[in-house]
Amino acid sequence: MEFFVLLHQIIFYEDRNFGGHHYECMSDCADLHSMFDHCRSIRVESGMFMIYDQPGFMGNQYFMRMGEYSDYMGMTGMNDCVRSCRMIPMHSGSFRMQLYEHFDMGGEMIELTDDCPNLMGRFRLTNFNSCNVLDGHWLVYEQPNYRGRQYYLRPGLYRSFSEWNGPNSRIGSIRRLMNL
Repeated sequence: MEFFVLLHQIIFYEDRNFGGHHYECMSDCADLHSMFDHCRSIRVESGMFMIYDQPGFMGNQYFMRMGEYSDYMGMTGMNDCVRSCRMIPMHSGSFRMQLYEHFDMGGEMIELTDDCPNLMGRFRLTNFNSCNVLDGHWLVYEQPNYRGRQYYLRPGLYRSFSEWNGPNSRIGSIRRLMNL
């Protein structure tokens, strides 16, 4: 019987077009500052990652799937300070998330089991102050149609939007992070 282990691998390069010093990462890294000064291109060899412009998985975040990003700053609008990255584990089961209107799981609740490109059009709500991710990994966007700032939500309780690093409670769309 054969077992296949899918490794996650992301490579950060100091220069555009995959030049200069580089650093390879295969798991979560809470502080990349000591590995390189700046990052101008990224190659995701396998898997999916979130990158952050602050240590400790804080600050602006951007989703990276397998592919080459020869000038990731031009594509994402982020600065050249990648300071932490989080590996997104593969998930092959069901997806389920509950969004709440108020803090601490209060007020009106909606439940999602699939992607939603426009929360306002579907539910007439765009401000959510807490959520419970029951199954799967999700990417939340501030604007409809998967645009604007992104926030990665893994299984767990988020009693306030600040727990997913959101500057406000506005959510425009949500996408499941499936094995791509």
